[in-house]
Amino acid sequence: MMKTFYKYQGAGNDFLIADNRDGSIVLSAAQIASLCDRRYGVGADGLMLLESDSRHDFRMVYYNSDGSGGMMCGNGGRCIVAFAADRGYESFMFEAADGIHEAEIMAWEDGVRIVRLKMKDVDECRHYESLTGPACSSDGYFLDTGTRHYVRFVSGLGAYDVVSEGRDIRYNAEELQPVGVNVNFVESEGSLLNVRTYEKGVEDETYACGTGIVASCIAAHAAGVKPSSVSADGRLHYDVKAKHDLLSVDFIPGDGKCLAEDVWLTGPVVFVAEIHLNAF
Repeated sequence: MMKTFYKYQGAGNDFLIADNRDGSIVLSAAQIASLCDRRYGVGADGLMLLESDSRHDFRMVYYNSDGSGGMMCGNGGRCIVAFAADRGYESFMFEAADGIHEAEIMAWEDGVRIVRLKMKDVDECRHYESLTGPACSSDGYFLDTGTRHYVRFVSGLGAYDVVSEGRDIRYNAEELQPVGVNVNFVESEGSLLNVRTYEKGVEDETYACGTGIVASCIAAHAAGVKPSSVSADGRLHYDVKAKHDLLSVDFIPGDGKCLAEDVWLTGPVVFVAEIHLNAF
């Protein structure tokens, strides 16, 4: 039976999305990995299903490109909101693996939508002066923004070996095992944070990682990096440059230095293609 998937990208983070409100799409991890393969499949950083939810507008089911699931994806969440809008939705309150999210489409011009997505509150930011493991000495911060992240501040990010260093921390840092972690490398440049991310489940650097960008901004606050701006009510705003695109994060600092409440991720989303698949 033919199934239709749609490809969207959020700041270069690309996804295959399908409407599964009728429950007819059931995929194994191997099938998801095959579809996301950039040589033998369609190619994507992840795959999502939009499913029915009795209490909210819809449910977001997310899988990494290796078929693993059970976590939130920030750019994926922004992309599935654009997909839902294209299916006729006018409100965007949805359930994901880490809880309930809401979103709004801020603008839409020349095929680019600016989607603002509310992320989970963050109640812990753990600082490590170093990590234990082979070649793994690394000062940084661990926090969960719907997905587990480690944030390290570096110099010379443009030439940094994100894949090698990220893979080392992801697999070898004893404090972060057995689950592992996504690894973000951050460099402050004036009022801008530059962020590059090694994503587990993709096992490579991606062009952007929404939960990682959120983690990087909250860790920046914990590390004393000044935000791009502060509103009259104390809300912090960080402008972020991913590999190619600009995004932003804003949040209200909580009771502790590392806590963040009312967290929002904003950035571009583009519809790329409609894909008809005859078999899985």
